[in-house]
Amino acid sequence: MVMSWLNYHHLLYFWTVARAGSIAKAGEELHLAQPTISSQLKLLEESLGHKLFERQGRKLVLTDVGRTVMRYADEIFRLGNELKNVVAGMPTGQQLRLNVGILDVIPKLVAEQLLKPALEAGPSLRIICREGPLPQLLASLALHELDVVLADAPSSEPVSVRSFNHLLGKCGVSFFAAKQLSHLQKDFPRSLDGAPVLLPSDESSVRRSLDLWFERQNLRPLIAGDFDDSALLQAFGQSGHGVFALPSVIESQVERDYNCSVIGRTDEIETCFYAITVERRLRHPAVVAIAEAARSQIFSV
Repeated sequence: MVMSWLNYHHLLYFWTVARAGSIAKAGEELHLAQPTISSQLKLLEESLGHKLFERQGRKLVLTDVGRTVMRYADEIFRLGNELKNVVAGMPTGQQLRLNVGILDVIPKLVAEQLLKPALEAGPSLRIICREGPLPQLLASLALHELDVVLADAPSSEPVSVRSFNHLLGKCGVSFFAAKQLSHLQKDFPRSLDGAPVLLPSDESSVRRSLDLWFERQNLRPLIAGDFDDSALLQAFGQSGHGVFALPSVIESQVERDYNCSVIGRTDEIETCFYAITVERRLRHPAVVAIAEAARSQIFSV
């Protein structure tokens, strides 16, 4: 098999044009004639099999593929500068980054517990968090914009690259209520029949599990609210608008931070948490730290 090599001179010309905003400005920076740069860009596009720029009026705008190539070029030339500094014996000052996507229905306290070991393992780590629905996060993962996605269900979404689900842990569910609803602790779970409850959106796995559990228990609670955002759900629960359910692993923190009390709990509803990556084996040191701590300290897998 003959390997196709990337011409890094062509990539440099592309990177400079993208940063400068035009071939003319790039030519001044590189001390090259415009036709020379144009021909090199064309060769790069031919070797990659995609257009990297498109014209919008007098401007050159990156295509979708161009934006992806630009992200890689930024990293390639950043590493090149770092290599020169290392060889010269200079400190790189490079900060390790972790780009993590967090499913919007995951409670913030759970996310904080999962991410905390990464910060403790590397004091110079910079975490960039992106929150959203699973399809959107998986698309970013496929484009290598994210290193890992934290989710409450394994990936089954169609993405352009294969993804791998790494189980971090699982636990039961606890039901919380503000003071004005604390009387529901008596005769739990029968007390939930007709009681106001706050639930995550229909798309979340825990919502489906809760609906099935209510059905098995022959309970018909009054659904007082559906929420995409877990923090908003908890805020409404703290104000006494309804009973809300969260993973039992954060029980003590919820009682402390939200001034709520546990009115009951069940292991029949199982909440699971996954780290989704494009790698079969975890390699990023921060993601490894997250997985090891989750399995040995936070959850029991």
